[in-house]
Amino acid sequence: MDIEPLSIANLPKMAEIWEKTLNWQPTNLQENQFQQLYQLIIAGNRQINLTRITEPEEFWEKHLWDSLRGIAPKQIFIPGIDRGKRIIDIGTGAGFPGLPIALIFPNSQVTLLDSTGKKIAFIETVLSALTLNNAKTLLGRAEEIGQQYEHRQNYDVAVIRAVGNVSVCAEYSLPLVRKGGLAIIYRGSWSEAENESLETAVEQLGGAVELIEEFSTPWSNSMRHCLYLRKVTNTPISFPRGVGIPSQKPI
Repeated sequence: MDIEPLSIANLPKMAEIWEKTLNWQPTNLQENQFQQLYQLIIAGNRQINLTRITEPEEFWEKHLWDSLRGIAPKQIFIPGIDRGKRIIDIGTGAGFPGLPIALIFPNSQVTLLDSTGKKIAFIETVLSALTLNNAKTLLGRAEEIGQQYEHRQNYDVAVIRAVGNVSVCAEYSLPLVRKGGLAIIYRGSWSEAENESLETAVEQLGGAVELIEEFSTPWSNSMRHCLYLRKVTNTPISFPRGVGIPSQKPI
């Protein structure tokens, strides 16, 4: 896919907020890469439906900050992620949260999984434009990828933005995570009433709920939850179930 660059507004400089919320600040190079990513997303949005989040401040908060906050439980990045982890972003869409993660952790290997060919083609152009050698795309469905030898229980971290039932997200993600690894579900709202059904599903998949963290975003003060699922034993071979079944019949 050819993307014609646009002249657009600059992303806000949020050094103090990065430091306050993540105990980290992007380098000048990373700031420039974030800006370039923003420009590529806005340009690509003219050709395919990538995101409704296009204003600079909103993009910074909901795509950049949000992506990185998820891999920092209790405001501390996952131990060892700077030295290198195998990470898979399930249903990456326009590349979030996987692309920002790959940008700031060049020693980690990030796989960007999506079932839509046009979005994968777009991400390929982004990887080329940003010279992002530690990330690669994968076209497919999580239900199928999770049963393939080269991917099953082969990742240190799986990240997924929840758009529906979290038990479905757990079934997509935990089979891909190695024993001892972590699945992270990004979620907006969450209620304690959902805990029991989540714990039941996660246990069947070989995991345990390690942490459910509630926090608010720094610009719009929107509520967020991240669910951290630790892989404690091998996932039964019956999971993930066939394409479409997890969403039709959640565990």
